[in-house]
Amino acid sequence: MSGSSPAMASLEPGITGSLNQTDPSNIPVPPHHPVPRAQTYLDELISIPRGSAPGFSFRKLWAFTGPGFLMSIAYLDPGNVESDLQCGAVAGFKLLWVLLWATVLGLLCQRLAIRLGVVTGKDLAEICYLYYPRVPRVLLWLMMEIAIIGSDMQEVIGTAIAFSLLSAGRIPLWGGVLITITDTLFFLFLDKYGLRKLEAFFGLLITIMALTFGYEYVVVKPAQMEVLKGIFLPYCPGCGREELLQAVGIVGAIIMPHNIFLHSSLVKTRAIDRSKKEEVKEANMYFLTESCLALFVSFLINLFVMAVFGEAFYHQRNEDVHNKCVNSSVSHYASIFPINNETVSVDIYQGGVILGCYFGAAALYIWAVGILAAGQSSTMTGTYAGQFVMEGFLQLRWSRFTRVLLTRSLAILPTLFVAAFRDISQLTGMNDLLNVLQSILLPFAVLPVLTFTSLRPLMHDFANGLLGKVLMSLITGLVCAINVYFVVDFLPTLRGLGYLIPLGLLLVAYVAFVIYLLWTCSIAHGARFLPRGRFNRFSFDLTVAGPGAAGPQ
Repeated sequence: MSGSSPAMASLEPGITGSLNQTDPSNIPVPPHHPVPRAQTYLDELISIPRGSAPGFSFRKLWAFTGPGFLMSIAYLDPGNVESDLQCGAVAGFKLLWVLLWATVLGLLCQRLAIRLGVVTGKDLAEICYLYYPRVPRVLLWLMMEIAIIGSDMQEVIGTAIAFSLLSAGRIPLWGGVLITITDTLFFLFLDKYGLRKLEAFFGLLITIMALTFGYEYVVVKPAQMEVLKGIFLPYCPGCGREELLQAVGIVGAIIMPHNIFLHSSLVKTRAIDRSKKEEVKEANMYFLTESCLALFVSFLINLFVMAVFGEAFYHQRNEDVHNKCVNSSVSHYASIFPINNETVSVDIYQGGVILGCYFGAAALYIWAVGILAAGQSSTMTGTYAGQFVMEGFLQLRWSRFTRVLLTRSLAILPTLFVAAFRDISQLTGMNDLLNVLQSILLPFAVLPVLTFTSLRPLMHDFANGLLGKVLMSLITGLVCAINVYFVVDFLPTLRGLGYLIPLGLLLVAYVAFVIYLLWTCSIAHGARFLPRGRFNRFSFDLTVAGPGAAGPQ
């Protein structure tokens, strides 16, 4: 970014004019020195067709289509697929309604990200840079980097397992991990062909997932009435601790923290005249419509996976699966299932094997193609999220190659170690831990986006209303409750002060930071008695290229 952009220039007078009542040294000012500029996703703007006819326009919807489907990829990564199949194998169709409502909760979070990006012309990371002091700002950046690296690890795991299944084990897991280095370079090459072509390619990957997992659904033929009951009747008869863990795991797998930051950036790729309130309102509507369609598709794909395993493998025993595999065309996989009466424990590797044992080798290979598409699709979105987060929080611009090299290296090293020296169960088990990690980090995205979309001086007429504030506050409370449950469930498994003391210190720091974010969120919601010193900035009007503040962006 070469100096300050026009949007940033319109922002700085608002900052200094509004915040002179406090200590000016606390005001974050974007750098004015030249920074080398590299071509990025956001350098290309898609024009919106102008029509005089009132009402809904499919031409306009097509112009706005893209960011929502890129965002929805985070709902379809290998971590989500593993969560889906485990839910099906453990609870049958009983938790399909949890999948539905977790997707709805995700849509509500994405709606706030859309609104922030469209109204202000800035993404969530850039707004955090302008409002939060340095230490909280850097901590938020670190939390999002951890989330992005965790997501990248899931992509690496999924791709490695897919290559192993497609090659019938000829490509070792560590070899599949190393192959993921080349796929990143391929996406960097594809990115040079333009924004719409890149969005179309990700649309192709989503189509591949829909076709492959849809094929498994058709082959297995779940009981349709039971599926519908599972979706629309929110109850879980006979469920215990294991089913509850799976239910809370769905929420952690579905809603990714860095995805909220990513979506608020992606919507900036459309040319919107933010000086016209009607255009801003129209853009919000079309982006939300596209996101609804994209998340509906992602819900169907997740539903296919959960229903397939709920129908075919609910409470299956290891011995039954072993005997079935011995007499199948993929009998060489039978040894991975011990001969005992315990309920089979499935993951994305064993899930593909079981499908092959019961429904033929074609089902196994088609499953592997779907997992490969799920892994590949999350590669570039993680790269973009990392780039936007770094540029927004730190005002630091790296080349995309350097950014990918850093993220992928940090993701590959621990995954490669586990793949080389441990067995497949420990590699897929990392997916479960990474889903928990995403859930733990979720408040660090939900609270900031709720804070700034509720801040009327920033959002003007587009600030959250009472219903929106109540809904998002309930979602935040649900996320915090889920994290408390994870911690309470996990602590008894630890033995010795060597684990408990460091974990206790981390827990105290985590709770303190969440309380800090809740405090600033309360100020944005109108608690005027809370601001102190530099935090008065949450009460002032920071002029940010909103309606009436700037021209075309």
